[in-house]
Amino acid sequence: QESAEAALFAAMQTVLPQAQAQFAAQDYTAALQTLAALRVPVDAFFEGVMVNAEAMDLRLNRLGLLKTLHAAMNQVADLSRLAA
Repeated sequence: QESAEAALFAAMQTVLPQAQAQFAAQDYTAALQTLAALRVPVDAFFEGVMVNAEAMDLRLNRLGLLKTLHAAMNQVADLSRLAA
């Protein structure tokens, strides 16, 4: 496991519950701002981690991490609908 992967996982453990509570309270702006705190660990993850690792257990773990992040982001807003 890469250090950037562990750092992203740890950051998500802190940030996602806060964002989910804000979402439940319908404070969508605060939820997005909270999720924005993940930018640095997400950037480091993509710069330092091979997501599609040859080892299947690593690949599945990394894809699962990204799936969790994607679900949290899309709970607040469907970011795929934003213009590039």
